[in-house]
Amino acid sequence: MTDLITIPARGGKAARLAAGQGLKMINTHGHQVVDTWAFNAQDMSEFMSMEHLRQKLNSIFPGQGDYLYTNKRRPILLMEEDTSPGVHDTLMAACDIHRYEQLGCTEYHANCTDNLHAALREIDLDVDGTPSPLNMWMNIPISSDGTAGWEPAVSKAGDYVMLRAQMDCIVVMSACPQDMVPINAGDPVEAHFQIVA
Repeated sequence: MTDLITIPARGGKAARLAAGQGLKMINTHGHQVVDTWAFNAQDMSEFMSMEHLRQKLNSIFPGQGDYLYTNKRRPILLMEEDTSPGVHDTLMAACDIHRYEQLGCTEYHANCTDNLHAALREIDLDVDGTPSPLNMWMNIPISSDGTAGWEPAVSKAGDYVMLRAQMDCIVVMSACPQDMVPINAGDPVEAHFQIVA
């Protein structure tokens, strides 16, 4: 097991996992959303895909024991453990400069899209475009008429998910900088992770 690694508040981190290794992602303060991506380490054009995941699971909510699938419909991660209430989001795109401009920002605002690419560059990688992330702990309630809400996370401090690599992969995590809607309780903070055998 590695030491705890910080996903900085409003920033991102990338980690290399060999097939069979686990990544324990910890919601240290309980209210932080972590946008999460995974890429096949041998072919970065294959990545964890929310569209394909929803079809394979017949659900918009992945949970403990579920495989997470790529755009080639292959399992890339297993959600082996989840100590939270299991509220995660597969619908919403990563925040970006355009989202913040539409919310009224007139200056640059840190965002998950830029965090993805910055974290990959730290390990000498990059990808074209930005796949839709698995938004860990993001609470987007869907009403019976199909409308979506933006609510604070229901997880508590110390909740974690254990993701088990099904292939050699790159996992990227962004401690979402969103402070203009309630998803991070208005206070983006750091999260942590560990690589485990």
